[in-house]
Amino acid sequence: MDETDFWQLIDESREGAQGDPVEQADLMVERLVERTPDEVVDFARLFEARMTRAWRQDLWGAADLLLGGASDDAFDYFCCWLISQGREVFEGALADPDELAELVPDFDEEEDGDAEELGDAADRAHEQLTGLSLPPLGIRPRPADPVGSRFDFDDAGIMAERFPRLWARFGG
Repeated sequence: MDETDFWQLIDESREGAQGDPVEQADLMVERLVERTPDEVVDFARLFEARMTRAWRQDLWGAADLLLGGASDDAFDYFCCWLISQGREVFEGALADPDELAELVPDFDEEEDGDAEELGDAADRAHEQLTGLSLPPLGIRPRPADPVGSRFDFDDAGIMAERFPRLWARFGG
């Protein structure tokens, strides 16, 4: 599986689920069990590589604004959700987290921002195919703390300066 296949599966499952993250994860599992176990492992590697790329303080700050607060677990699930939105949203957010104000214009903190189940889709599919857990992916694990300089998410001045568009929509 290559990156194009990865994003195509993400898009197809999102469209099929009409934006419901739990349904998207279930559809992803259905699509992955149609593949070989090696392809499922490839998907898991590609997914985890994107999680690592998104594991950044600036994206955590953006998630904090969008969600009205984001614990470390909530940020992890937000990164899964960010991937679930497809390549354009994902890459746009990585290029400029404040761009999320335009990339997800209909964001609803009650319904959006959490796709925890999608993070487990490859595990579930691999277990259905083989009866075994995913093998080690052979990639460097994510750092314990998101990459980048920490800043105070509770400081309105800092947040408004770093994320002017998000602050205008979601700030205090």
